[in-house]
Amino acid sequence: MTVEQQVPVRVLPAFSRGAVGAVAVAVGVVLTAVSGQYGYFGDELYFVAAGHHLDWGYADQPPLLPLIALLMDTIAPGSVAVLRIPATLAIVTAVVLAALLAREFGGARRAQLLAAGAVAVSPGFLATGHLLATSTLDPVAWIAVTYLLVRWVRTRSDGLLLAAGIVTAVGLQAKFLIVALWAVAIVAAWFCGPRELLRRRALWAGAGIAVLATIPTLVWQARNGWPQLEMGRVVAEESVYAGGMIGFLPLGFFASGLLVGSVLGVIGVVRLLRVPEHRFLGVTALGVALLFMVAGGRPYYIAGVLPLLWAAGAARVEQVRPAAWWRWTTTWPAYALTAGALLVVNVLPVQPASMHADQPLQIGNFQRDEIGWPAMVADVQAACRALPPDVARDAVVVTGDYWSYSAVQKFAPELPSFSFSRGAAWFGTPPEESGAVVFVGDPTAIIGAFRTGTWIGRLDNDERVANLAQGTPIYLLEGRRVPWAQLWESARRL
Repeated sequence: MTVEQQVPVRVLPAFSRGAVGAVAVAVGVVLTAVSGQYGYFGDELYFVAAGHHLDWGYADQPPLLPLIALLMDTIAPGSVAVLRIPATLAIVTAVVLAALLAREFGGARRAQLLAAGAVAVSPGFLATGHLLATSTLDPVAWIAVTYLLVRWVRTRSDGLLLAAGIVTAVGLQAKFLIVALWAVAIVAAWFCGPRELLRRRALWAGAGIAVLATIPTLVWQARNGWPQLEMGRVVAEESVYAGGMIGFLPLGFFASGLLVGSVLGVIGVVRLLRVPEHRFLGVTALGVALLFMVAGGRPYYIAGVLPLLWAAGAARVEQVRPAAWWRWTTTWPAYALTAGALLVVNVLPVQPASMHADQPLQIGNFQRDEIGWPAMVADVQAACRALPPDVARDAVVVTGDYWSYSAVQKFAPELPSFSFSRGAAWFGTPPEESGAVVFVGDPTAIIGAFRTGTWIGRLDNDERVANLAQGTPIYLLEGRRVPWAQLWESARRL
């Protein structure tokens, strides 16, 4: 046995099951209470639609979210509260894992509560805890992997590395971002140690499991021209709406939990960098943030490494009395203040969305884009009913965005609907024998392939309904002169 392998196993403090469990349950109760307060978010509708076109891969993501959405929608069709149960369970798991990380760093009851509480009052985690999204499930896989790595550093038990590979395999079915975590961690371990990690067969066996589990998705991508690569470029271009490189850190600060998370995060980074056995983890956290910032990633991509920093910071705060000028930021009033701020910035939809003329919308801006889909689809149905019988017989609905398509699929499944937007473009093309097109959106991409294009209305004429699709035009396109297969290929866009 080498000197590097002779690492004494530290005795950890007891896990504060009752206190941490109380925080986790409280978070679960709050998220469950608000999950049914508003309608479908556009991406949630898309996941349900994708689930009904279940495949090994999609142009914009792996298959896990569509599969979960299909299962939840099958159990309770049309229930947004049930659809969001996996999201709530994911955040509850994140709370517990943060506490376990703090314990691995030597943190006792207070440190475990500080780390669990940091997740519990984090805008980034709570905002997605009542929303089924890849940004909800992906960070949990990261947290689990970092927990297993920290535990391996302490115990050198290779079964943990194998487990990390299995967790990675599951994470890769939700999002490919976890590859960045491993890539940076391996480089960091090479330069900072422990290099022994890279010599463990279990690490590479776990990597093999992750690769094997992802082969079906990679085959789908290869057969369809690797649209995920183009999707990456689209995300980088869209990052300008999140402030680009300039806005990356400020928005990351907000998502980290405002004051509480930011303070613990800074302390955690310093603590990790100062401890030789954990230095590679501190470098990994900083490296991942730098990588996504330069590559045009979105600020929430780094959410998965934040609990690692909070846990390390919490353990340090418990072990060393903080300076007086920032000591209060790690006390319960600071957590209560942060929790109160979440209501001010509308992270939690504590008021139900009102759709009545005599009541204004009682919901924050984040949720205003998530209601009104049935009214939107009703307008599409009305446009189809207004068509002459001979035109309506062979007509199809085509939308210019994948959210509207998903809404039509959900609320008007009797209408043959299609879209060349995002992943929906791979769900199929209109039949060649189809006739007129009721087009929802800007028809510029395909109108040249038709003899006539006539404006026939717009969506959401009722201004009480708040929805991103409000005011979208509806056109009737007739006299198609190009085969759908050819037209779809030219119009398809991510």
